[in-house]
Amino acid sequence: MQTAILAIGLVLVIEGLAYALAPSLIERMLEAMRQMSIEDRRMMGLVAMAVGVALVAITFDALPH
Repeated sequence: MQTAILAIGLVLVIEGLAYALAPSLIERMLEAMRQMSIEDRRMMGLVAMAVGVALVAITFDALPH
């Protein structure tokens, strides 16, 4: 449970940094995403999720047991 809360907190920190440091870039990214098809956005989400799962797996494998 503690790890899940840590992970959510880290995601929120990174999201917050993006909005605080580059709000105009976020606006352009959102506009670009609106122009993409739903299938392309879904595929982008699946790829991002797969990369995230791979990073978590690599991290847990690298930790001492």
